[in-house]
Amino acid sequence: MRLPPAILANTEEVLREILRFTSPADTTLSRYFKDHPRLGSRERGAVAEGIYAILRNKSFFTDFAEAGQSPTMRRLTILGLAEAVGVDSLGGLTEEETEFLNRIAQIDRTLMPAQMQSNLPKWLFDKFVAQYGEAETLALAHALNQPAPLDLRVNTIKATRDEVVARLLEAPIAAEPTPYAPLGLRVLKKPSLQNLPLFKEGAIEVQDEGSQVLAQIVGAKRGEMVVDFCAGAGGKTLALGALMRNTGRLYAFDVSEKRLAKLKPRLARSGLSNVHPVQIAHERDAKVKRLAGKIDKVLVDAPCSGLGTLRRNPDVKWRQKETAIAEMQEKQAAILDGAARLLKGGGRLIYATCSLLDEENDWIVEQFLKQHEEFTLVPMHQVLAEQKIDLEMGDYLKMLPHKHHTDGFFAAVLERKPLPPRPPKPVEGEDVAADADAADAADA
Repeated sequence: MRLPPAILANTEEVLREILRFTSPADTTLSRYFKDHPRLGSRERGAVAEGIYAILRNKSFFTDFAEAGQSPTMRRLTILGLAEAVGVDSLGGLTEEETEFLNRIAQIDRTLMPAQMQSNLPKWLFDKFVAQYGEAETLALAHALNQPAPLDLRVNTIKATRDEVVARLLEAPIAAEPTPYAPLGLRVLKKPSLQNLPLFKEGAIEVQDEGSQVLAQIVGAKRGEMVVDFCAGAGGKTLALGALMRNTGRLYAFDVSEKRLAKLKPRLARSGLSNVHPVQIAHERDAKVKRLAGKIDKVLVDAPCSGLGTLRRNPDVKWRQKETAIAEMQEKQAAILDGAARLLKGGGRLIYATCSLLDEENDWIVEQFLKQHEEFTLVPMHQVLAEQKIDLEMGDYLKMLPHKHHTDGFFAAVLERKPLPPRPPKPVEGEDVAADADAADAADA
């Protein structure tokens, strides 16, 4: 069944707005659909998939869209929709445009220059090549250029993984266990989940398998005090709360009131009562300082370039600027330094990003360890063995789309050395003030 010709005009209209790169593509699409309520679900799906196809293949498409009789923006639109829904589903094409699409379909993209094959901006392609080599960069870029699968996390407060699989089949929705995350399911298609009883009851949450593994390596246990330092909308927070079996105290810190507001309905569905959302002004907020030296585990999922999420957010590679990486590094180092103060002796600090660049990952951790002798690196292979996760890693967690079929994630586990014992309480006649000063120094 062909799409109505008007879909070409709708897609071109929203494409013009998205290519200004003034806001995330999903935000712009959401606003557009709200302003155009007459578009049905099939039409909205075609527009969205067409837009994402253009963003994924922008280098390749732009090169060919600029050479032709019809306007460049219309050609871009046609290329994106043809990639997303197929030429036969498009209505309203001229004979010249149909011939154009058939000609493009015959091109062997593997014979094109490597950067054009990658569909990455030059600065990012060059960084990836320097870090991974050209062959692996092309494999990585190809994986980043595919739509991400739909992964779910089972909330063990409400159900077991087997129970969820059985109930999904009744829908009917086919899902299979994820290979690494012990509570993950990969849905084989992309059905709407919002109206499913399982979703409304809080038995499932949408969460990429890599993000689930990250929550798992925190090692949060029953009765502990844990902080999710950059909680955002709380996907990892909810995973941590369930791992703690709804005991202890779990603080969800974030500087954004809007992001924390998105956590509230998810928290209500989850059945968790051990989560405490807290808005902070910055990493040295008084609310943070009050917990200094009291926390068992701190997860810092730091703000980053987001380059590991290009399967879901292909516009990021075009919106993100090379100059922003240095600014990110400064912010990441400051947040990690502030979060480190929370930990008690023997506590663990988990630094993570969804970036693929060493500059935001290894470099930040190495710089931190040079400046904080009270912390040591716990090799990731040891942490994964503790959590019984069958993943081969060295010192760090590095999950890559072309190897692990997840978003790109980095993590390092840093452990605070045990604090020196407090001096004995003074006996009568000793200098109490001097002993107090010594105790304060030991805590510093």
